[in-house]
Amino acid sequence: MTPIKELPLFICGPLLRRVTPDRVVLWWISPHPVKAEIIFFHAGKPTPFLSVKLIKENYTSFQFGSHAWVNLADIHLDTPFPTDCKIEYEMVIFKENRKEHLTSLVSHITYPGQSRPSFVVRQNIRQFFHGSCRKPHHDSDDAFVGLDGHIEKTIDDMDERPALLMLTGDQIYADDVAGPMLRAIHQVIAHLGIYDEIFDDAVVEDGKALYGSSHCYYLRKKILPRTKVGKRWYRRGGAKHIFSSGFAHNHMITFGEWMAMYILVWSPAMWKFITLDYPQIQEKFKAIYEKERQCIASFKQWLPRVQRLLAHIPSYMIFDDHDITDDWNLTARWEARAYGNPFTKRIIGNGLMGYFLCQGWGNAPDSFPRKFMDTAARYFTQPDKTSHDQFIETLLQFKHWHYEVPLFPHLVVMDSRTRRWKRDRSPSSPSGLLDWEALMKLQHKLMKENAVMLVAPGPIFGVKLIELIQRLFTTFGYSLTVDAENWMSHRKSAYTLLEIFKNAKTASYNVIISGDVHYSFAYDVELRYTKNCPGIWQITSSGIKNQFPEFLLKWLDRINQVMYSPNSLLNRFTKRRDMVIHERIPRGKEKRRLISACGVGRVTLDEKGAPIEIAELYANGTLLFFDPHGSSRESK
Repeated sequence: MTPIKELPLFICGPLLRRVTPDRVVLWWISPHPVKAEIIFFHAGKPTPFLSVKLIKENYTSFQFGSHAWVNLADIHLDTPFPTDCKIEYEMVIFKENRKEHLTSLVSHITYPGQSRPSFVVRQNIRQFFHGSCRKPHHDSDDAFVGLDGHIEKTIDDMDERPALLMLTGDQIYADDVAGPMLRAIHQVIAHLGIYDEIFDDAVVEDGKALYGSSHCYYLRKKILPRTKVGKRWYRRGGAKHIFSSGFAHNHMITFGEWMAMYILVWSPAMWKFITLDYPQIQEKFKAIYEKERQCIASFKQWLPRVQRLLAHIPSYMIFDDHDITDDWNLTARWEARAYGNPFTKRIIGNGLMGYFLCQGWGNAPDSFPRKFMDTAARYFTQPDKTSHDQFIETLLQFKHWHYEVPLFPHLVVMDSRTRRWKRDRSPSSPSGLLDWEALMKLQHKLMKENAVMLVAPGPIFGVKLIELIQRLFTTFGYSLTVDAENWMSHRKSAYTLLEIFKNAKTASYNVIISGDVHYSFAYDVELRYTKNCPGIWQITSSGIKNQFPEFLLKWLDRINQVMYSPNSLLNRFTKRRDMVIHERIPRGKEKRRLISACGVGRVTLDEKGAPIEIAELYANGTLLFFDPHGSSRESK
């Protein structure tokens, strides 16, 4: 364990989270709880207009290791912040008989020519960014770097500086971890003294035994839980892995591994304590370890810019499968197997603990009632097996991961992972992504607003050919093989959702933001046979640092355009037969509709909440625009 005096005060963060005119939420990880003050300035002014001391009413911290505390400052304002202008801030840490400032403790936290980090409070969203799927060891550029460059260029341009960053899933990859990243994770756990844990029904007794196991690196499938499968001839083979990922050889297991992963993907602070020399691995794994080490070395060099970015733009998040595990809650049978196994349940619960602390809490602090927070505090105060199991049970029963933000358009973020519409008669087929109750609540929200920005981690209006392929695999019992979860895969859920958009009382402007699929596209959606058609746009950006194989996507794109053109009779055989999909055309790539390149989506809205510009921003700062079909600009 590293002496506390040698550890950085900001191990991770600060991240700007929920920001509205009357509220600011900041999140960070430190080696100890802090006495602090957050000071706000008008742009360029030396004197603050507001100073807020962190006290019990606006500050909560949880200890998750000897030298590891996660902190949330939730500041409610009596006088709302001014909107559409730059507000600078400073964090002052009171340490013994001296003061330390964020800007001196983290010298790279500000942009050139700026003395403090800053943000802009927006009530009306005119421009925002969104993205998903950031895998550290994918051999590609990190699109967060491009967004950081955009913030630098627009730092004083209130017309162009974005309102928020919406992260739509797979902020981390728990089920697909590089060997060098796992090596770094274990060093962070040791440096910070992150709590250990005891397992039930596992081949290793506790976290310490796991980290010292000969199966710890690249061989975790020998540790991960298995279950028996059916007796049909095409499913023989004895025990089967509950975790279905083909890349689960380094699947994260402990709560400490999840927390260390978040630290390592959002901050450079702990990397200076880490060496990526070979752990105890078999000779056959050394080549892949070396290849992954090069990718991780490239990834970590940009983390100062990632830390700076996340301190300057409000970020909202929602989980998808890889934040916990691949195919999480895909089918009713998967759920029965997973939650019926104590070790699997613990692993999923550990992922949810990490998600709550590092993502969900900052999205909507009010969503977590006193009883929930008391159960959490009980574990973090006394981290034994009983309190651990109780907290996980609370997390698994929790049904309020979805949330809203009162902006214009109204931001509605769906939880399409824990509110599934299960198939009782066909438990091996994909569940609906939202159950009846959740869909009815969603309809109520959409009927209350005139303009909505609806976040659905997986595209509601996806690529029909790919959905057809997934359906064929599902028919033959291989839904897990092709990750066959899409909104159209469950008949009742699909029709209920589509009827919501057909309802005359639904919002007039519906901008659907999605990720998940590792390629990007934009659709304009119209209702057939309807005069007063609401505006519906499906905008998908994926991934920030992950890609669909380009050669395969190219052919799927071409075939899909032929089979499911707007006038194709095949559309009559889909659940969306009452809707016309107009595919937007990537500018300069007129033969394509689907783009596989690492980027973040940029959307510009008009005063009514309708998109006037849809684009992808890449790490090098270039933009690819998606033009409406028939636009005079599409060939430029």
